[in-house]
Amino acid sequence: MNRRTLGLLLAAAILTGAAAQTQTPPAAPATAQPAAPAAVPTTPPPAIPRPAANYVALGNFYYGDGKFDQAYVAFRAAAEIDGKNSDALLGLGRSQVKLRLYAPAIETLRRLTTQDARNLSGHLALAQAYQQQFVGASDRASVTPNLTEALRVLTQAEAIAQASPEGERNLNLSKVFNERGNVYRLQGDAARAIEAFRQASALNPENGLILFNLGDIYYATGNLVAALSSLQQAVIADPRDAYNRAYYAKLLALSGNTAAAKPEAAQAARLAPGNAYAVGQYGVVSYLSKDAATARTQLAQAVRLEPLRYPEFYYYLGRLDLDGGDLRAARENLTRAAALGSTTAEYAYYLGLSYERGAGTVAPDRLKARDNYERALKLSPSFVLAREGLSRVR
Repeated sequence: MNRRTLGLLLAAAILTGAAAQTQTPPAAPATAQPAAPAAVPTTPPPAIPRPAANYVALGNFYYGDGKFDQAYVAFRAAAEIDGKNSDALLGLGRSQVKLRLYAPAIETLRRLTTQDARNLSGHLALAQAYQQQFVGASDRASVTPNLTEALRVLTQAEAIAQASPEGERNLNLSKVFNERGNVYRLQGDAARAIEAFRQASALNPENGLILFNLGDIYYATGNLVAALSSLQQAVIADPRDAYNRAYYAKLLALSGNTAAAKPEAAQAARLAPGNAYAVGQYGVVSYLSKDAATARTQLAQAVRLEPLRYPEFYYYLGRLDLDGGDLRAARENLTRAAALGSTTAEYAYYLGLSYERGAGTVAPDRLKARDNYERALKLSPSFVLAREGLSRVR
């Protein structure tokens, strides 16, 4: 983007003294005047350069408002004006991650941490960029070294945090341990992930994000009781956080306590009606509570808000369709769930089940059913329902 466009972007945000310099003086009484000499061409004054800090401020505004493409433009302009401005590089790297420009983000954040080696935020952002590139890769094997690099960067970040002033040390260390837990989880090392999240929570016990992560890894490892405890603490720590409350509601429903789950889920959706996660989990809880009408309304709204982010919501829409005998819609929704959530065995199993069944003009397709049952078993070899399904269609 050229300078003129950037200047237009910032025109409303930057005050200049131009208005004061162009005021018209009061009119003098009309008198006869001698002829004026011919006007001498003048060179326009040079444009006043805008400091990088102005672009950084605008970038922060756009980033906070979720307008990451505009934030990227502003931060890039700041970095071009002052290549050593750490705030500009940090904002640029984070914006690049949000726009899924992972390789440029890593390059930007490496540059930041090289020239500002004590910048804790820069190290944390670089570790996150490595993780996001890994998560977003179609071939994760090709970017497996990213996780090792992320841990190396976090080792450096821990040393920086340890050297923080005493009043900031625990907070800074909690950020490092929380990020380390995320990396261990991506590596499939649940035990070390739990330990890292526990350390983070001990250092920062009222942080809802850390409690969410701890509860999530407990749930992933089958410890529903511990997961519920962590999410309940997260809701208490930050009652207005829709993510924490929605996840807590889902876990309550999965534990069988749908009576307590449904009002929690409804409250989460009220707190953030534009938040696809909160709205969708209200749909999930409603499905588990056997309220099909509310479930369909909330799940359909969630996938309209975020069509590509949450395969779980297509899965539950597919389950609703299966329950209602609408096999065409079930196959459509479960195909989306299985495509977006390609590592989840349940999605493949229920897609197989939708193909095994037939109704009206929708014929069964035993070959597709078999393929999906086999896929589910490959993802989860102990999946009993998938094994039983496969035996039926062979």
